[in-house]
Amino acid sequence: MARTAPSTSKKQPSRIAAAPRVGFVSLGCAKALVDSERILTKLRAEGYELAPDYKGSDLVIVNTCGFLDSAREESLAAIGEALNDNGKVIVTGCLGAEPEVITNKYPNVLAITGPQHYEAVMDAVHKALPAAHEPFMDLLPPGGVKLTPRHYAYLKISEGCNNRCSFCIIPSMRGDLVSRPVGDVLREAETLAKAGVKELLVISQDTSAYGVDMKYAPDTWRSAQVKTSMLGLCEALADLGIWVRLQYVYPYPSVDHVMPLMAAGKILPYLDIPFQHASPSVLKAMRRPANQEKTADRIHKWRAEVPDLTVRSTFIVGFPGETEKDFQFLLDWMDEVQLDRVGCFKYENVTGATAQALADHVPEEVKEERFHRFMVKAQEISAAKLQQKIGTTQQAIVDSIANGKITARTRADAPEVDGLAFAPNVKGVRVGDFINLEITNADAYDVYGVVTQ
Repeated sequence: MARTAPSTSKKQPSRIAAAPRVGFVSLGCAKALVDSERILTKLRAEGYELAPDYKGSDLVIVNTCGFLDSAREESLAAIGEALNDNGKVIVTGCLGAEPEVITNKYPNVLAITGPQHYEAVMDAVHKALPAAHEPFMDLLPPGGVKLTPRHYAYLKISEGCNNRCSFCIIPSMRGDLVSRPVGDVLREAETLAKAGVKELLVISQDTSAYGVDMKYAPDTWRSAQVKTSMLGLCEALADLGIWVRLQYVYPYPSVDHVMPLMAAGKILPYLDIPFQHASPSVLKAMRRPANQEKTADRIHKWRAEVPDLTVRSTFIVGFPGETEKDFQFLLDWMDEVQLDRVGCFKYENVTGATAQALADHVPEEVKEERFHRFMVKAQEISAAKLQQKIGTTQQAIVDSIANGKITARTRADAPEVDGLAFAPNVKGVRVGDFINLEITNADAYDVYGVVTQ
């Protein structure tokens, strides 16, 4: 135990009061995670401390998800847990767009705000827990407070969405598309890069539509004019010299224009495109802004230009009206396009979504059976593709080192959703480093190898 020298003078009161402590729960997607980071950055900038648990907090903020009914239940459970263990709770996020859902169950929450309402959250915090700002003591990282490891970060380029998919309520919660000025986005990206970020994951509800609401107006960055568009953004981000990964992309013709950047190695040869299905009748019922025949042709064209392109996607099985013929069409389409990384969800009703009113809802046992058949198909394709990488050398970024083992991700893998690369530890390698990995083995999702010079 450390000992201190006894004092012969009267104890003087501390000049600096203990900072108020705020607990934080962040639920939902990467876009919600960015919202959480912005709120946390504001809190730290004003002198609030972040507490690791409920009981050590003066109040708790819960950033909720409201997309699926199961997510809504998870959010309500998190609110209840925070109220039970702490008692003072501010609710924000997507479920906050329906405050009556929260107050009907928890009428004693301190405040409720919708998604992206950062100032309203801070106003509620100020009212419940005023902070004495100490400008000489408050510390804020150059890139703001991040909930991701230091070496990668999400870069949100817009809010809202102009699409009206029948299974989705995002536009009703987050509104129509509102793009951020490209100059603001690029200045944030540059700040993150200077703070040590090695990989930027570009996110939005519809990355391909970036700038359409602004009519692709130019903005200033580094004394040059940059068009507010996905291509203009990518061209500028390429100058930062770090990994740039595109997520939530729709297969519009505009995506064709970024292929030369990928082929030249300026941004990662990776596209995250939520296709959701392939059957024309199901896509029509989903109101998806895509045509599966043109999409298949476009994927083949992209791969001809960028042979190492990775395409990841997510799909919904058991959508209302989906027949066995529709589902088999999806499996056949998977065989044709050979997607690299795939996730799958069983259709779930979303309160407020128009798909609820569609006829011919698929029984749960059929959804379950189709889900397993789909995943078997996806695993077969993924395993075959990863086997082809054995004997090759892949660039990877190190996420962690523990127990003599490196856990990394190749250029083909986004954090949290894709596969991993494992290798024995090598002296001098640190978290966040780029390494060259000679692949010696692979399974359905991950690769294994050794670090080479």
